[in-house]
Amino acid sequence: MGLHRVVEPAGVLPQAAWRLDADPRIAANEVRIRVERLNLDAASFRQLSEKHGGDGEKVRAEVLEIISTRGKMQNPVTGSGGMLIGTVEEAGKRSPLGLRPGDRVATLVSLTLTPLTILDGLARWDGRSEQVPCDGYAILFARSIAAVLPDDLHPELSLAVLDVCGAPALTARVVAEQVARRRRENDPRPVTVAVIGGAGKSGSLSLAAARRAGAGRTVGVVPVAAERDALDAAGLADVVALADARDPVALSTAVTTALSTPADVTVVCVDVPGCEHGAVLATEDGGTVIFFSMATSFAAAALGAEGLAADVTMLVGNGYVPGHAALALDLLRGEPGVRRLFEARLAAD
Repeated sequence: MGLHRVVEPAGVLPQAAWRLDADPRIAANEVRIRVERLNLDAASFRQLSEKHGGDGEKVRAEVLEIISTRGKMQNPVTGSGGMLIGTVEEAGKRSPLGLRPGDRVATLVSLTLTPLTILDGLARWDGRSEQVPCDGYAILFARSIAAVLPDDLHPELSLAVLDVCGAPALTARVVAEQVARRRRENDPRPVTVAVIGGAGKSGSLSLAAARRAGAGRTVGVVPVAAERDALDAAGLADVVALADARDPVALSTAVTTALSTPADVTVVCVDVPGCEHGAVLATEDGGTVIFFSMATSFAAAALGAEGLAADVTMLVGNGYVPGHAALALDLLRGEPGVRRLFEARLAAD
């Protein structure tokens, strides 16, 4: 679990630690990765960019400072990090990960718990995109997760997909469970799904996953007309609705109007705070809200549901579901609309 890498405070797991030891010498159950690219999570990058008014040099300097100070990439405001790709340099003889030197991999655990050192000062990054080209090294523990990058996809595309692969996997599981329950109960109503932030990375994958899992009607909610048009063209949702997810009544109205009912499953994939109450209000009693945004306040979600007398189950997407990487990559390969949205986002970055 990497406890021996925790510098301070003692007695916590690496994710909760303030500082980690990023010494490149590995233990027998560790793996050292030569890093070539980081993917900062959307909430973290947005916070840093807004803090510095879009000044890429200042964003780059703060990311470097965080990593050098903490021995990992963990935004002190959002608490989130991201993930990385690189090549295995050395694998300890007792590592259970099955990785070998020369394997090109993406880590499927957060940068917030991954010992990390940057060697090139992020000289090739302009501080204006979530993907960060770099040179450095990172350490994986026995209980870390990594996936060998597929040969048929560009590494940057794979990185963008694997960064959010937990979202479609959990969405598919929850939707499939709802569909199965209605069949058992001979309930003919279709399972309805709303994805808040449907044109983004995790949102587009979640829409595709919901449809594959048997959702009868889906709505993707986006904040601006350009995203509405892009999601419409992708064909991933039955309806695309325009609403500010931070406005609870507007969000609820948009979802209910699009589906003719509140959603059975609402998936929150936005990277801004303040969307908790709208998601709860947009969800049918007895339904489920899945929060995949690192900008979510779980206190606000819980207290908001209580204050609204909303009988909803709220799930925290933890980024890991067995088989999540393979599922996300399969959706990218099999759903042209998903791939177009991802490639357009990478081109814009």
